[in-house]
Amino acid sequence: MIKRFLPILLVFLSSVSLANSLLIPMDQTQTNHLKAYGLVYTLLKDQNEVDWLLNYRGGSFMLRHTQAIERECKLRAISFEVISDASSQLIVSKIADPDVNMEVIKLYTAARIAVYSPVKISPSEFENTDAVLLVLKYAEIPFEVIYDEEIIKGDLPKYDWLHLHHEDFTGQFGRNLRRMSPGDIQAQEAIASRFGYSKVSQMKLAVAKSIKEFCAGGGFLFAMCSGAETFDIALSAEGIDIVDGTDGDGFDPNAQSKLDFSRTFAFQNFKLHLDDDEGSSFSDINATGGRSWYSENEDYFSLFDFSAKWDIIPSMLVQNHEHIIREFFGQTNAFTKGTVKPSVLVMGTSSSSDRYIYGELGRGQWTFYGGHDPEGRRGGNRRMATDLNLYPNSPGYRLILNNVLFPSAKKKKRKT
Repeated sequence: MIKRFLPILLVFLSSVSLANSLLIPMDQTQTNHLKAYGLVYTLLKDQNEVDWLLNYRGGSFMLRHTQAIERECKLRAISFEVISDASSQLIVSKIADPDVNMEVIKLYTAARIAVYSPVKISPSEFENTDAVLLVLKYAEIPFEVIYDEEIIKGDLPKYDWLHLHHEDFTGQFGRNLRRMSPGDIQAQEAIASRFGYSKVSQMKLAVAKSIKEFCAGGGFLFAMCSGAETFDIALSAEGIDIVDGTDGDGFDPNAQSKLDFSRTFAFQNFKLHLDDDEGSSFSDINATGGRSWYSENEDYFSLFDFSAKWDIIPSMLVQNHEHIIREFFGQTNAFTKGTVKPSVLVMGTSSSSDRYIYGELGRGQWTFYGGHDPEGRRGGNRRMATDLNLYPNSPGYRLILNNVLFPSAKKKKRKT
């Protein structure tokens, strides 16, 4: 009996000893790209190390194989391949070739994530369509929602990564796009009053300056749409009244000439839109190009190809299975090329605008991404949340999740 089953046992043991790695491909073969990021985040949170294979099959992930991880892949409908140690070493060797534009980046930790959003204090139905909130929930990545009060109290150091929703840091409540309900506005005014600010615009500036300090101190900042545009506008307009009417007085007629672009992260030489006649746009940072939410034409932006071995940071941030991505729109559609500082690294661009940009401040890093929803359709209802079950392979949403994993490559200092 033993002799009869011995060959079967040896084959089984041999297969177990060889199948020691698990590869999560991120190319076109992947059934759910977005859930794959969530699984990697969970594994990092559970103290597992994961290799991010930059430019290998769309930026795949590789780690030690266990039955538990394999089961989790199946539960989340994530494509995976169980490979031998010999096969994983061949992959690593191939990537190490100096003539190949690939690199292995070890991910160590799961970033503590905060989302700055008014859903903390009010219904804010418009902000329930926030792309980052949607994709974090869909990918099953835990986060905390904070807003002005938590930042004023000094809570930012509790987190590693902060997302700014589609905020209006100028204190104009989204201008006349009617993004905010009376209840939203009253909630912001109540916080400002409670902390001794006579105007919401003054409170928003204080919040923006605290966020700037967070980033300079080593934090990771990610902002989309008007959150990116108005953040820089508020910083440049410190001490200048640029709010027309909604705060009880008019704007400074010399506001434009008083802007200080040295205080901003990304933008310079922009022209403010101070009059209500100029619609919902805050400045000419917004690259509208005559287009709007309701245009039927579709355009595309392209991601740059960086050297994975030398330009590691942008290479991580552009990992994707597609490099030509459909444009999408928002209150700030994309960024006018002439307003982007020369020191800023452009990672995604079209012929008319820059879409996806990166920079460093002090010990921290930031990424700005134009538009509201990577799968939002022109002419659609922008107050209706996108069902990501319909877009599990969205290349536009992948860019957001690259940023969520980006801090994981930063190894924590050991306590001694």
